[in-house]
Amino acid sequence: MRVPLLPALCLAGLLCLTACGSGGGAESTPTPAPEVTVPPPAATGTPTPTPYDGPVNPLTGEPAETDIVELRPVAVMLNNLKEALPQLGQSRADLIYEVVAEGGITRMLAVYQSVEEMDTIGSIRSARPYYIELALGHDALFIHAGGSDDAYSDLRSWGVDHFDAVRGPYLGKSPESNMMWRDAERRKVNGYEHSVVATGASILAHLPEGLRLEHAEGYDAGLTFADDGTPDGGSPARVLTVPFSNYKTGVFTYDAALGAYLVEEYGAPYVDGGTGEQVAVTNVIVVQTRCRYTGDSLGHMDVEVVGKGDGWFACGGLAIPIRWSKPSRESPMTYTTQDGAPLALGRGKTYVNIVPLDAAVTME
Repeated sequence: MRVPLLPALCLAGLLCLTACGSGGGAESTPTPAPEVTVPPPAATGTPTPTPYDGPVNPLTGEPAETDIVELRPVAVMLNNLKEALPQLGQSRADLIYEVVAEGGITRMLAVYQSVEEMDTIGSIRSARPYYIELALGHDALFIHAGGSDDAYSDLRSWGVDHFDAVRGPYLGKSPESNMMWRDAERRKVNGYEHSVVATGASILAHLPEGLRLEHAEGYDAGLTFADDGTPDGGSPARVLTVPFSNYKTGVFTYDAALGAYLVEEYGAPYVDGGTGEQVAVTNVIVVQTRCRYTGDSLGHMDVEVVGKGDGWFACGGLAIPIRWSKPSRESPMTYTTQDGAPLALGRGKTYVNIVPLDAAVTME
């Protein structure tokens, strides 16, 4: 019987394929695998920021414009009687000193590295010798409205660059007409003696010609700063209570979200009347020193700010004991840890409380 041709050919082809697959013929060439590109490993961690190496404000340690770094700062006497509140412009001061004046009251010395963009500052009040010594330590231009007899004597004998709204030619009759003037609204609400104010523009516009406006070469403000000033080994200091007298106690409450201490006095927030904001500072310093009555009929005080002694430093919710030193009236007040290492403040504003030796400062 004959097999049809087409089925026979198919059978032969199938047998041939079977034989090749069993290794009975030439080996087939394998198909190459596609080339795989492996991506580089992803970067891990946070990039290291480039350290800032530009000019810094010598009073805060913060970045600053070059043209203000060598300026002599401006130090302004601020009234702190309850009747004189709210103060104006104090929240923008780089450094605030608070010291007893007389009868238990206190005044502030607000120090500004630059007043170029400052709005109203006040109310401006009279000087005392130890405030002048603090201003001299900063090589500052000293602004005040009056002073004790001792203060006027020292202003003359010490050769202080000062600007007085009472016995000097620096009080105008209308806003911006002179370095200082009496604000009409404050005069009506707070009283005549609590009404002297100034602005940054009025201060700069009425400085006398020929006045030295920059520090002498080699001047050092004496302050050291760190990105984080929280003291190692510090005790809890979320709330500091700083009594100056029976009349005035300051309270500093740490706000972790803000990274600063909010300031209170007279049982209420210490508010800048110009901005409506509560004063907040990075660093709180307590200087303990001898404060005694001079014996005059006005109850004036003699406060030793030239010398050395002990105190406290708080930053970041922790506090440590420190030492302070001011060898002469022209020297800045400097601070060290108890073992003598320079104290590193946090970058930002500082509030210095100068209190009697027996002041019962508490921290919690």
